[in-house]
Amino acid sequence: MENVRESTNNNSAEVLEARKDSILQKQDGCSGNGLQCDGNSVSGAVSQRACVYCGARVVLNPITDAFHIVHGPIGCASYTWDIRGSLSSGDDLYRNSFSTDLQEQDIIFGGEKRLTNAIEEVIEKHHPKLIFVYATCIVGVIGDDVAAVCRTMSEKYGIRVLAVKSPGFSGNKSVGYKMACNALMELLLPHKQEVKGKGINILGDFNLAGEIWIVKDYLNKIGISVVSTITGDSNYETLIKAPSAMLNVVQCAGSSTYLASRMEEEMGIPYIKISFYGIEDTINSLIRIAEALKDEEAKKKAIAFGETEKARLQDFLSIYRKNLEGKKAAIYVGGGFKAISLIRQFKSLGMDTVVVGTQTGKKDDYEIIESIVNKDTIILDDANPAELERFMKEKGADILVGGVKERPLAYKLGIAFCDHNHERKHPLCGFDGVVNFTKEINLSMNNPVWKHIKNAV
Repeated sequence: MENVRESTNNNSAEVLEARKDSILQKQDGCSGNGLQCDGNSVSGAVSQRACVYCGARVVLNPITDAFHIVHGPIGCASYTWDIRGSLSSGDDLYRNSFSTDLQEQDIIFGGEKRLTNAIEEVIEKHHPKLIFVYATCIVGVIGDDVAAVCRTMSEKYGIRVLAVKSPGFSGNKSVGYKMACNALMELLLPHKQEVKGKGINILGDFNLAGEIWIVKDYLNKIGISVVSTITGDSNYETLIKAPSAMLNVVQCAGSSTYLASRMEEEMGIPYIKISFYGIEDTINSLIRIAEALKDEEAKKKAIAFGETEKARLQDFLSIYRKNLEGKKAAIYVGGGFKAISLIRQFKSLGMDTVVVGTQTGKKDDYEIIESIVNKDTIILDDANPAELERFMKEKGADILVGGVKERPLAYKLGIAFCDHNHERKHPLCGFDGVVNFTKEINLSMNNPVWKHIKNAV
């Protein structure tokens, strides 16, 4: 792998100098040089990342019976209100957003009194078991002691009121994930003496389009019970049972590895990273979970179940493969594990990944990506729209898999698009997801409209 300044210097003006170490092009073999990643966005690059507050909110938001009070201007609350496709089997309080709506006078004289009144109003009207209070940018500037207010309210009313330190300017989206994990640990630690059972916790699955229900059904088929889901379709009562699990399985490594590490260190619960995207990763994940639990019976069932599902899907995939083989894909998603799974899924369809990037990938994620992509593939960390446009055009990508911020870019370039982010309404995980993903890729990419648009672009 070589630095992009060497491989694309004919058009180097389109890449900021400070970004060049975060954009690499694979050469023969694996260089081991790595990619500059996991840092703050470069000023002026208009990064596709969100802020610290958003990172924290999207992790905690799927807790179905929690109240989320955003201490800051109303715009912060509206930004993350009901933006996830997370589904609930019970309460739907999480679909509401509460804000202290700080005004100029609060900013001058402090907003702690306004926050206290907001918490008391929620408690008196709704009697919640759990409240999260998010400190936003302006709160970080004026210095409100949100943690002290939360402790006072917790003691006064006997409920859990947890501060989430998430001023947007204090880092990047990954920092927001960490702040959310710290709040979850504060919730779980009083229950760490729970007697260990035989089940597992699923971390980093937010039940987008009901995906956690699919995973739980697979696990049930092989005889493995789920103690708690963090945080998809979770609630206060199920979350506090999490310390009793024997194993944590981490689906979204970017958002939940830190939580898994703390639970291992402070509660003695080991963890493994898994992925339920694509046939290969779904089968391997079920087997690895059974192995980690040292459950031979579950392992046998996982192998048999995986073989049955794989055979069932072969005829289906063969129908679509002839339409997709030889096409080129670009990927820009949140975490590294999802990108890795998508590369493998595209390979199973006969497609090449020519551009791949993530918002929060780590060095080990990029090393795996480097090892499984073809020569000349562009790999990016924390890309901006100008970079994505340049490399998708340069590599002739036929489809972009990304999130809501990337959709307009793809369409403007006459490139098909697949939404693999948290707004989607249909599941893409597991064997069920393979069917949905393949159909969407085919419908998006082979729509005749692209012929007309590309001629006009």
